[in-house]
Amino acid sequence: IRKDADSSERVLMDMRWGLIPSWFKKDDPSKMQFNTSNCRSDTMLKKSSYKGALLKGKRCVVLADGFYEWQQLSGGKQPYFIYFPQNKDAVAEEKEGDEEWKGWRLLTMAGIFDCWEPPAGGEMLYTYTIITVDASKDVSFIHHMPAILDGDEAIRKWLDFAEVPTQEAVKLIQPTENIVFHPVSTFVNSVRNNTPECLTPIELGAKKEVKATPSSKPMLSWLKSSQEGSPQKKENDLPRWTSQFIHNPSPKKTSADILQQWLGKEGEPAVKKRKV
Repeated sequence: IRKDADSSERVLMDMRWGLIPSWFKKDDPSKMQFNTSNCRSDTMLKKSSYKGALLKGKRCVVLADGFYEWQQLSGGKQPYFIYFPQNKDAVAEEKEGDEEWKGWRLLTMAGIFDCWEPPAGGEMLYTYTIITVDASKDVSFIHHMPAILDGDEAIRKWLDFAEVPTQEAVKLIQPTENIVFHPVSTFVNSVRNNTPECLTPIELGAKKEVKATPSSKPMLSWLKSSQEGSPQKKENDLPRWTSQFIHNPSPKKTSADILQQWLGKEGEPAVKKRKV
């Protein structure tokens, strides 16, 4: 186990949504009595489910194409897809040898993770929760939304658990107005539906699709290019996010080993080595 792990290193791995705290004593994580998929920012340093992990520097960034929210209207609930503003590079073809990703700009949401080991022993389970904040005025129909880290510097500070202490890191958890959204069909209301129609902009009060606007044009281009691609591209490249509570399989042991090494033997924040 590497005790000298550099806190600026980044590890990409699968975790199960719905944080199981390390102190949970029951033999089955599904016996957790509380829904821990989301964590309110105003109580994350008070609730025992999150406080311990947060103070130990177990901060992560959750990636998603966007998320859905529903607005209550007289005729029912209208779903919206919410995402980062996109630019023309979002649909640019990647040139051979070009390692820079120029596709869809993913939302980068602040999260907390923890490591739970079955009482009887067994593979370590890594789970996470998404921090939520009061919504910005631009999306006032949403009461709470994911805490979005906007830009590389915010992401760096949130992840660098040794250089950026908890009390400084939590200052990054603020509502953002740098988002756009558009109404989508109630087709998305069923978790069985996972096709481009879930993301396609619609015109409220009509069944036809809206014409492209500055905010929805990159989305429509992205969907078009995905649909015209190969079967493999259709399967792997389409945005796949819903705001439903989804349990992913536990990560492979190799991924868990890498993250455990990064954290250090006891799961405590490792101090970054400085050159003298």
